[in-house]
Amino acid sequence: MEYTELLERQIIGRLKVDNPWWLEGAVPDYFAKMSPRLYLNIFMPLLQSVELRRALILMGPRRVGKTVMMFHAIQRLIDSGVPAQNIVYISVETPIYNKIYLEQLYRLACGILGKDPVNDRMFVFYDEIQYLKDWEVNLKSLVDTYHNVKFVASGSAAAELKKRSDESGAGRFTDFSLPPLTFYEYIHLKGYSNIMIPNTINWHGNEAQVFQALDQQKLNELFLDYINYGGYPEVVFSEKIREDPGQFIRHDIIDKVLLRDLPSLYGISDVQELNSLFTMIAYHSGAQFSYETLSKGSGVKKETLKKYISYLEAAFLVKVLRRTDDTAKHYQRETQFKIYLTNPSLRCALFQPINEYDEEIGDMVETAVFAQWIPRKGLSIRYANWRVGKKLQGEVDIVGLNVAKQKPDWAVELKWTDRYFDRPNELESLIYFMEQNGMESALVTSISKSGEVKIKNKTLLFLPVSCYAYIVGKNTLNHTKALYGL
Repeated sequence: MEYTELLERQIIGRLKVDNPWWLEGAVPDYFAKMSPRLYLNIFMPLLQSVELRRALILMGPRRVGKTVMMFHAIQRLIDSGVPAQNIVYISVETPIYNKIYLEQLYRLACGILGKDPVNDRMFVFYDEIQYLKDWEVNLKSLVDTYHNVKFVASGSAAAELKKRSDESGAGRFTDFSLPPLTFYEYIHLKGYSNIMIPNTINWHGNEAQVFQALDQQKLNELFLDYINYGGYPEVVFSEKIREDPGQFIRHDIIDKVLLRDLPSLYGISDVQELNSLFTMIAYHSGAQFSYETLSKGSGVKKETLKKYISYLEAAFLVKVLRRTDDTAKHYQRETQFKIYLTNPSLRCALFQPINEYDEEIGDMVETAVFAQWIPRKGLSIRYANWRVGKKLQGEVDIVGLNVAKQKPDWAVELKWTDRYFDRPNELESLIYFMEQNGMESALVTSISKSGEVKIKNKTLLFLPVSCYAYIVGKNTLNHTKALYGL
């Protein structure tokens, strides 16, 4: 038997193993028993819009549930009446598929199933597509050739995928980003949605929906649990992984990204240097950095830092937050900036879980809240930091800018304490910022206090930070729905 014939037989065998629904009519129980991400309800209409000749690109960091979402989507297609043998799943990183074109794999699957690759209505899922060189060119060609096929591709290098999708897939690809679990999703998956009660308040002259907890202490416990373990679905549900989440996250997420994905995508030779930088950033998530301090702390040269930070952002491990001054103006030279982990459990995995009394709790609370904002598209969010003369220096944690007016629409001060509810005059930086920008109201978080406090003709709305994180996570999900017209 010739080598090519043997290889083809092995590929066919692998395709049969990876697509058990061809015979059994359902995805494996392992996937079926998992609770689906709430983002699946947004993903499905895009998948089922077969009249739109576009491939669907599912992007996101490692272990947020992209493969699981694909299997849940496959089951929903079957439940909706799509024949199981009209659905093909191919994991591109499988070694036996190395250097084989996407089209060849698709046509081999059609040959197994006795399907017409051109005329039959098919759904084809390519998992971890970034491992195929020039995948975007191959996929665009498939979309242009097979008009009756809905192609879906997933990948973990979000920014790199987005860049190639924009460059080569204009008009042919629809991008869909799956973030780490939001706190809203976490509460839903843990089965505690019933402790959250909706309420309506007046915010900036409009009615806004907020939530309060029936049991604030329980919600705070869940919030701390989320900070330590909550970014990844597998950690949430697996008791075994929760016993040592550090090993799971370090091995399956951090090490694979830092030691394999990024070096292979960008040709990085000194992986220890990259690891040193990431470890430093992770330990100080939410801190203000400059290239000088980063270089000194990590040992990485300044000219290399910008590239490494962009790579870490591309892998969805970190997010850079830019700075404004006390009048919400951009600095001419951005010498200082904040860097956040995209979810706080990364830090806890590298070092150790934290409790509510740890010194780092403030930074991790800030990281957890900012993580709820990260998936939101089209928002201009900054932090404010300024110095006036030698005396006055201040900071506001999150500022929402009105890009057209170059003015702040809203501001949030993130606190893990109740003291400012009784001592609002101590929020000097926030009040000064509001006065400088003609703002009448702002939001301040607490541990458990809620309500409005008046000071200097200004209104400070206090909310427990766990409630605020839940609200932002829910609004982010709704914003994603609206983004796709759902």
